[in-house]
Amino acid sequence: MRYDAHDSLVAPARATARLPYLIGGTALATLLFLGLSYSYAQILQQVFPSDVWARISPSIENATSPVGVLINLFIFAMLIIALAVTLRVVHKRRFLSLVGALGPATRQFRRALVAMLVLYVVIMMLPLPESMEPEPNLAFGTWLKFLPLALVGLFIQVFAEEVVFRGYLQSQLAARFASPLIWIGLPSIGFALLHFDPASFGTNAWAVVLWAGAFGIAAGDLTARFGTLGPATALHFINNFGAILVTAPQGQFDGLALYSYPFSVEDGDAFWAFMPIDMMILACGWLAIRLALRG
Repeated sequence: MRYDAHDSLVAPARATARLPYLIGGTALATLLFLGLSYSYAQILQQVFPSDVWARISPSIENATSPVGVLINLFIFAMLIIALAVTLRVVHKRRFLSLVGALGPATRQFRRALVAMLVLYVVIMMLPLPESMEPEPNLAFGTWLKFLPLALVGLFIQVFAEEVVFRGYLQSQLAARFASPLIWIGLPSIGFALLHFDPASFGTNAWAVVLWAGAFGIAAGDLTARFGTLGPATALHFINNFGAILVTAPQGQFDGLALYSYPFSVEDGDAFWAFMPIDMMILACGWLAIRLALRG
């Protein structure tokens, strides 16, 4: 199909469409991100008293405490900074050229967000098998106290991933290659492999990769179809809001979840039983946003 609206994101990439620019930019952004992340960790150790840091640091890796979740979310600000510097140095592009026209992007984000919220409310009303019914996790008062900061951190996290994969990689590849199989496919594969974590997910690691690849294709299609990052960011935001702040698997990024599922990410039977539900929610979200924005 034709993605005419995508040209607004692709046009700024054409001046540096050759692959050496993309390879060099990716390498520079990665190095900057690693350096900034190290500095971020050092600053945190200075901000927290040593006894407090020793108490919370075990909960950071799997984000099993509220502070652990927030630390993991806000590190993505380092990725945004790294990419912004890379765009100026390597591509001579403005950062907002990855987002699209700000007015349409904001309107599309708002409309897509409403569509996703309606879908999410409907899904939450559907019954689950008894073995998958969520259990209370975080006290509601504690959850509310952290919610404003968590929403900011969550937006930073999803926006960072969208500007990297659907903004930067997709637009640069689309400026060089005509086929969506390349400029949607390759960033989606990269996004999927970034989620490969056998240490956390065990034998379910490839299931996570499969879902992340499908998400990348859906987000890439929405970006190309509507010409801004607004729709994909809304899809990503509501997905992660549900998975991080509402209901999370036990022991994995559940530190700020109001509820938790009665299984861990290493539980193969439960995980694979839930996979068709996750895929259905993703497909419905993609379709809901398309319908909401089609006029």
